[in-house]
Amino acid sequence: MGFKTGTPPPVDPTSFLDRPLSDRLRITATHWAEYGFGGPKFVPLIYILKLLFFYVGIGVSIATLTSGLNVFDVGEWWNEPIVYQKLILWTVLIEAVGLGGSWGPLAGHFKPMTGGILYWLRPGTIRLPPWPGKVPFTSGDSRTIFDVALYAAILINVSVVLALPGVHTASIDAAVPNNSGLVQSALLIPLIILLVALGLRDKVVFLAARSEQYIPAMVFFVALPFVDMIVALKLLIVVVWVGAGVSKLGHHFAMVVPAMLSNTPWLPSKAIKRAHYRNFPDDLRPSIVAGGVAHVLGTVVEVVTPLVLLFSTNRTITLLAIALMVAFHLFILSTFPLAVPLEWNLLFAFATVFLFGGFPSWSGYGLGDMSSPWLTAAIVAALVFFPVLGNLRPDLVSFLPSLRQYAGNWASASWAFAPGAEDRLDKHIIRPTKNTRTQLLATYPPDVADVMMHQFLGWRSMHSQGRALFSLMMRQLGENIDTYTIREAEISFNSLAAFNFGDAHFHNEHLIAALQRRCNFAPGEFIIAWIESQPIHKSIQEYKVIDAALGVIERGTYKVADAIAEQPWLPNGPIPFEVHWTAGPPERQILVDAASEPPESEDAELFAASTPNPRVNLVEDRLEQ
Repeated sequence: MGFKTGTPPPVDPTSFLDRPLSDRLRITATHWAEYGFGGPKFVPLIYILKLLFFYVGIGVSIATLTSGLNVFDVGEWWNEPIVYQKLILWTVLIEAVGLGGSWGPLAGHFKPMTGGILYWLRPGTIRLPPWPGKVPFTSGDSRTIFDVALYAAILINVSVVLALPGVHTASIDAAVPNNSGLVQSALLIPLIILLVALGLRDKVVFLAARSEQYIPAMVFFVALPFVDMIVALKLLIVVVWVGAGVSKLGHHFAMVVPAMLSNTPWLPSKAIKRAHYRNFPDDLRPSIVAGGVAHVLGTVVEVVTPLVLLFSTNRTITLLAIALMVAFHLFILSTFPLAVPLEWNLLFAFATVFLFGGFPSWSGYGLGDMSSPWLTAAIVAALVFFPVLGNLRPDLVSFLPSLRQYAGNWASASWAFAPGAEDRLDKHIIRPTKNTRTQLLATYPPDVADVMMHQFLGWRSMHSQGRALFSLMMRQLGENIDTYTIREAEISFNSLAAFNFGDAHFHNEHLIAALQRRCNFAPGEFIIAWIESQPIHKSIQEYKVIDAALGVIERGTYKVADAIAEQPWLPNGPIPFEVHWTAGPPERQILVDAASEPPESEDAELFAASTPNPRVNLVEDRLEQ
């Protein structure tokens, strides 16, 4: 891997698409195991510069200078409460603008590298309400002037709070002598209301701003006296840590670690990367080493250490625990995971030092120092509600409020387009950019762009859901699979709606229906394999198959054990599925023969009209019945 040149998979790009899908998956998965995405070294450098100079440099300058503090005197401001408050609000602004997580080429944003604001200030772009048709005044899937105004108001509101100096309250003055005050809580109330209002109309923007974690912090800023606020903020970060750690207890996380470490730019040793696989290159399931890294350095550290921080009254133990959690977040940051939540990890590293080093329990900021045990219980109950519900019923809660970040237990999807069908997205979707492959064509020849798009498929195949998703595609498309274009849905969705963080709830049947209204795909032109997260108390995952023209056409389950037992390229064929419902008998699930595509995608309607499709007949028969 050079500074300007990457390390692509060792294939002839001109003939790569002539290979069967299973071969393409094996090539890209094996390449990922040694090189990760294989991009040039200037790519992680861009992220580092953005993090240090933009996020840290500008963010710390704003937080300190607007609060009457010397930005260069770290000893003066590292434990100033208003600095911590403003860094949280600065992070909200960065995430809401689209300059935080899901930014740049590692998230599939190539040209431009920024999504967020370019989409969300533009009327007519796709909008996805969380409960379409169930909440008044939220119906529709197009962004309106009202949505743009709500979004702009959020950005202005955050900016104003950041710019204004702090105000003193009796509670902070009693607890912290010579402080710089706190942010003006009266300005946070409209911000919370605006975020919730926009979230009811568009779940993507709401979660992109990481509202599930930052709104509780803002509520604490507004509603609680100083000591209670600090203890509540400790509870918030501990719940996030422990919730994320608990979510890693299943089989999925051990499959995340090898793929994540393989993409780490500072880890050039192939031997270390290969050690995380059972028998590279023939067996790419996680090794014992990978399992140890995942469940000892990952799960145990993330569950036990926060509890130590919360309950410890010993200075030495607390300092060691702080150092461990700071190292934990800096390590994750250094691996450059595909969703690239670098700012979030750096904020959590600072939060660890601020909350548990700046306001330790032995100085009057322990659990027992809250003004009421009933208040403590109520805060804990509120903080754990969505994580508990989301892990028991993942269909009801996004994986972000469920605190399954990094766990590998994500709702996921793959898309399959008949020849020419994907071009309709470029022609009919209002957005500031084009499909991911189209973005790549500005820099690379078409065949090289195709190989790069398959690298995302290779990454997905290394996770448990990848085995199931590609199995569903093989089962559904049959012998026609190699005539279809297969896409990683998370990356494709980024180009459609600006943001993704690994949550296929963004691109479930509601998004597909929105795309269908705009693009009018014929039956069989656009097929989606979609998988829900695994409930914490079950050994199965639910799936559905969607035809954009017909809606959901099949539902069922599969055993997680079957998925994790297979290789990424499925040499034994599709894993077993238990079908619970289908639009017709399996032998009648025949797709449009993509091999006989029309010369231009505009002719798809004529093509579909002249091609028998049993699904259409089946749906018509059921309507008649």
